[in-house]
Amino acid sequence: MHKVLVIAYYWPPAGGPGVQRWLKFVKYFKDFEVEPIVYVPENPHYPIVDTQLLLDVPQDVKILKRPIREPYVWASLLSKKKTKTISSGIIQEKKASWLERILLWIRGNFFIPDARKSWVRPSITYLQEIIEKEGVETIITTGPPHSLHLIGLGLKKTKKLQWIADFRDPWTTIGYHKKLLLTKKSQLKHKSLETEVLCTADKIVVTSNTTKKEFEQITQKPIKVITNGFDELLAPTGLDTSFTISHLGSLLTGRNPVSLWKALQDLVTSHPDFGKSLKIQLAGVVGEEVHASISKFGLKDYVDMLGYLSHSKVVEVQQKSQSLLLLEIDSEETKGIIPGKLFEYLNAKRPILAIGPDEWEAGDMIEAATAGKVVGTNDVEGLKSLLLTWFEAFKSGKLECNPVGIHQYHRKELTKQMANFIQWESS
Repeated sequence: MHKVLVIAYYWPPAGGPGVQRWLKFVKYFKDFEVEPIVYVPENPHYPIVDTQLLLDVPQDVKILKRPIREPYVWASLLSKKKTKTISSGIIQEKKASWLERILLWIRGNFFIPDARKSWVRPSITYLQEIIEKEGVETIITTGPPHSLHLIGLGLKKTKKLQWIADFRDPWTTIGYHKKLLLTKKSQLKHKSLETEVLCTADKIVVTSNTTKKEFEQITQKPIKVITNGFDELLAPTGLDTSFTISHLGSLLTGRNPVSLWKALQDLVTSHPDFGKSLKIQLAGVVGEEVHASISKFGLKDYVDMLGYLSHSKVVEVQQKSQSLLLLEIDSEETKGIIPGKLFEYLNAKRPILAIGPDEWEAGDMIEAATAGKVVGTNDVEGLKSLLLTWFEAFKSGKLECNPVGIHQYHRKELTKQMANFIQWESS
């Protein structure tokens, strides 16, 4: 067995997509001759909790925990609601209050690379002894939060071992980075740390080809694309009797699909039978701008706000939905973003309506799998035409989806790729 130390921030009972990736790798590692030890915070500030995910943690895996000090506890004394919003990744682009701007400026310029930076130094000290005691051959850091890569950086400088840095999202080119009100000095600090991590780690793992190409301009180290995926092999189930369009996961600032709301308003007005059958389901945190747009286009009566759902409930809703909605911000920086929910959408085998930027990598994957349709962000007429076609198929019981080639995204197959990359000798 090749012994690996996985250093992560998000771990059950944390909810949301950030926890799924390494929870599932750890679940299957031993099938491929890799023995994991997991190191996580003892008292983390998780904005979303899903206790059901604790059932997926293998009982024979050693979990190490150490305390972490996070500034969100102190910031919440000023505004608990604003602090929770920012820590969840929701940054208001419009109508940001002076308090929000102050909290963002402090978060962006005093906590580089992020608000978990205080965990770096004590973790390095603690893990040095653990690595020797356990005979660890490889350490893996996963970010965001990218401060965890600084733990890997510190350990690499003091120990002779292999370090793999896993990037679930990009670092300096991710969409919200520009919204942190960074000074020029802070921007340069982020870029310097990013470069040092990429050039010091022995191997890099990313979740998209776009990020791989970006990082290849910075480092000569081996880079492997290993996407996110799905775990359960779902049995057929009954479908909703309404014409459901479901979005599972937080609908954050910038992803508000105004063109879709406009298209749905037109269809409800011009096709009474469409309105009688329509149900829009939104699960997770929904931004104020989305609520405002839904009201503006007269769609409130058609929307069901499901709130936060456990992962098992998310799977159930996806599988029963007539169609699934995937959204991305229309920008150059988001072309390489592949939302984790895409893979579970594929596994649900329901038609995916994807709205995002041109040359969107996730959109290309949907079309390659014949799993749905990709529509431009401002294409109202295209959306109306597609939705009417799907509605007619729904009425006749023929709205179906049979994606091809999705076995490659099963978590066990992805773990096999990760295990091979860990044990591959790059020298």
